[in-house]
Amino acid sequence: MPGKNISLTLKVWRQETPQDKGHFVTYEAKGISTAASFLEMLDIVNAGLEKAGIEPIAFEHDCREGICGSCGAMVNGQPHGHLPATTLCQLYMHHFNDGDVLVIEPFRARAFPIVRDLVIDRSAFDRIIQAGGYVSVRTGQAHDANAILVPKHRSEQAFDSAACIGCGACAAACPNASASLFAAAKITHLSKLPQGQPERRGRITAIVRQMDKEGFGSCSKHYECEANCPKQIKVANITTMNREFMKAMIPDTW
Repeated sequence: MPGKNISLTLKVWRQETPQDKGHFVTYEAKGISTAASFLEMLDIVNAGLEKAGIEPIAFEHDCREGICGSCGAMVNGQPHGHLPATTLCQLYMHHFNDGDVLVIEPFRARAFPIVRDLVIDRSAFDRIIQAGGYVSVRTGQAHDANAILVPKHRSEQAFDSAACIGCGACAAACPNASASLFAAAKITHLSKLPQGQPERRGRITAIVRQMDKEGFGSCSKHYECEANCPKQIKVANITTMNREFMKAMIPDTW
């Protein structure tokens, strides 16, 4: 219940450089308000560490509103913690109990090298987008919303796929560290809209090629990606991606 204080034991992954082996360090988080967010709790712990002359825990954050996708970390083995459809910054201390032990570590995937502590390099996702997750059209002045009509069901499908924030939880949760859900969301988003049609065939091949190049594994079909996605992106997007890829491989099917 918000307003109370709890104490937690944190086992946090500490790694000074990408080359270091890294290890877990135990910290006590005492008297933390249940109204505090998970990241605010880490801020409080870091303030205590700095006061004691200890290097604070490095973790990623920006908007702290569940929008940017930069705050991801594993909490007791689950990306973003135990609540469904929740980013780490939206996780609050009233979701935990007094005396809980929390194991906090970075997302684990070969394509997400650790930079420091809980900070990982997600630039592999950026390169996948650069490979084909865009439309190269001259937009100029904004057109009237009704200039290009899009059926409601297709616009809703595109919007649901576009909700992906690129946090990397899907790859971290997958036994094969697959980026299929992330890539599929981008492909589905654009394939459902008229603006995405001119580059549709080249987009799918470029994105899949880059995804493989980055070292992500293939889809494990465990559905862990969907279960851990804070924006509830559906695995149906992967079906769309596979269909798009097969069509791109067979001439005269578009």
